[in-house]
Amino acid sequence: MSATLGTLLKELQPSWRIEVYERLGEAAQESSNPWNNAGTGHAALCELNYMPEVPGGKLTADKAVSINEQFQISRQLWAHLVTTGALPEPENFINSTPHMTFVRGKANVAYLRERHEVLKNQPLFAGMEFSDDPAVIGRWTPLITKKRPSGQKIAATRSDLGTDVDFGALTRFMFDNLAKHDVEVKMNRQVTNLKQNADGTWRINLLQQVGQTRSTVNARFVFVGAGGGGLALLQKSGIPEIKGFGGFPISGQFLRTTNPDLVAQHQAKVYGKAGVGAPPMSVPHLDTRIVDGEMSLLFGPYAGFSPKFLKTSTWFDLPFSIRPHNLGPMLAVARHNFDLMKYLVGEVFASRKAKLKALQEFVPTAKMADWELITAGQRVQVMKKDAAKGGILQMGTEVITSADGSIAGLLGASPGASTAAPIMVDLLARCFPDRIAGWEPKIRAMIPSHGTRLSDDPAAAAASLATTAEVLHLTA
Repeated sequence: MSATLGTLLKELQPSWRIEVYERLGEAAQESSNPWNNAGTGHAALCELNYMPEVPGGKLTADKAVSINEQFQISRQLWAHLVTTGALPEPENFINSTPHMTFVRGKANVAYLRERHEVLKNQPLFAGMEFSDDPAVIGRWTPLITKKRPSGQKIAATRSDLGTDVDFGALTRFMFDNLAKHDVEVKMNRQVTNLKQNADGTWRINLLQQVGQTRSTVNARFVFVGAGGGGLALLQKSGIPEIKGFGGFPISGQFLRTTNPDLVAQHQAKVYGKAGVGAPPMSVPHLDTRIVDGEMSLLFGPYAGFSPKFLKTSTWFDLPFSIRPHNLGPMLAVARHNFDLMKYLVGEVFASRKAKLKALQEFVPTAKMADWELITAGQRVQVMKKDAAKGGILQMGTEVITSADGSIAGLLGASPGASTAAPIMVDLLARCFPDRIAGWEPKIRAMIPSHGTRLSDDPAAAAASLATTAEVLHLTA
């Protein structure tokens, strides 16, 4: 998010002085690190949580289409940056990877068939296939059907428009480009406090991790793109807009294999259905990953609980985040999400045998000897006030902006990095209302569909998909 915002601002206002402060020794080592996330270019091609079942009602594509529209904005920005040389060859950060959905059981098969019927005529979902034939699904991805019990009802959808994205590499490339254009990107600098001055600017207190040197800097505008650390910094800023917000941390693990025989049999990202009480980010999926040119498979995530808000932070993050104004909403969330608590407790104490069983639901022939367990990044879900329930757990991203637009920050998780471009463009409009009109022509030059909906114009959708696919070397 920070790299994207910095990139946009440097294009729109090249004379502005921009500084970036990163508490670790290298950029993108928390949520954006390729092994801390699944690398899915979230476009709702395979993720069922964007089209939940409605008891007694019809499925609607609205949320799925909205997510896909947002991802197309990111694709267009990345294509622009590749064209101008700001990003290197696209294979270094994005690769075509079919997106599939896989379900078992009569009811789930019926649901997936209906989902496909709703989506197949949407311009941004063109070419999506459906099958309940094990032979067809086996041709799509052999690992899933090999030695699966005969007679088991299964179904899958497949879209060639899917992508695998190395968000860590993408982030580093954008920061490297910013550094070439007079943006100071400073590592090992922790922001310890923020306070607004009388003139509306912000005084930022910094601690240099090496040598423990302290310093301050004044800024006219601040963006807090600190992942799980964002809540604490926004609370320190004292802006009233952060009141009532809390964070619910969810940890996770993945199983990973580099066994070439297994990797060769699975070229896709395959998402299933979440278990009862499971958060959307814990939907089981078996993914092809391409990191530093090497291909592997990733399965998970296995959710868990840790009071940390970052992998590299303190066990006191959760208790230190509690304030009088967010205690009520947090207690209400706990009261209304018993199934989630039960699910997380079960995941925390799940044995290796239980983890293998979950993998075997996707890969019946899986053997634990072929897989290694790795720790994923921390995800901090938004908890906030709700008039009806007192507090709700929000599964998504939320931008917090001060009334004067001088400071903004991001809370939440998925779809996260996939939708960084549209979220940051929206932030520009919120924080710089007096400048956005003058920036519009440059924004449209970077993002041709800005201000429109591709889904309303099939020809425009097809043209955008084809153009960005050509530049990014993707399947059209």
